[in-house]
Amino acid sequence: MNDPTTIRRLYGRRQGHKLRVGQAALVEEWLPRLAVPEAGALSSKSLFGAPRPLEFEIGFGGGEHLAAQAAARPDHGFIGCEPFLNGVVSALNHIREGALANIRLHMGDALEVLERLPDASLARVYLLHPDPWPKARHAKRRMMNHGPLDLIAAKLQPGGEFRLGTDDPTYCRWSMMVMRQRRDFRWRAASAADFLTRPADWPQTRYEAKARRQGHELWYFRYRRV
Repeated sequence: MNDPTTIRRLYGRRQGHKLRVGQAALVEEWLPRLAVPEAGALSSKSLFGAPRPLEFEIGFGGGEHLAAQAAARPDHGFIGCEPFLNGVVSALNHIREGALANIRLHMGDALEVLERLPDASLARVYLLHPDPWPKARHAKRRMMNHGPLDLIAAKLQPGGEFRLGTDDPTYCRWSMMVMRQRRDFRWRAASAADFLTRPADWPQTRYEAKARRQGHELWYFRYRRV
């Protein structure tokens, strides 16, 4: 297995605009009760009080996709990781407004949380519109590298699904190249329409909506763990 710590460093800013008073209060009140514990092994029982299928989103952005998936499957548990504070605030708003009890959040590195979950414990993993790091010298920073994918493969249950969404042509080509080298994932696409059309159970993110407004092409990849 390749070492996922090869991209362990998180690059870029952690916070954008200064939080308003209400936003700061939301973080102070809600995040402690929803936060993934900082240490120790994790399981659906430790996070949600009882065994249940788990789904995991890496870099949930504003949290709209995470919240929509959690609302659609209240019997599943959802873990979302995002290092950007303003994104966490947005997700907390979605959770509060939707009265969602089946989400846990981690403001930081998703790989650190993945490593603490049992192998074959996840039904789905989502990686939607990750930072493409378009320069060749930054390619090692991309989440779509064998180290992180080894970890994702280990944590997905057989038949589980890994979803990748991007509007960046470089990242699309890179991801396809990397995934063609793997034997533990099978691409579910049978035709071009399968990865050019967003599936009905794939809620749109704000980043996707922005890409559409800018006229970008979008790609939706679904891989089954074999």
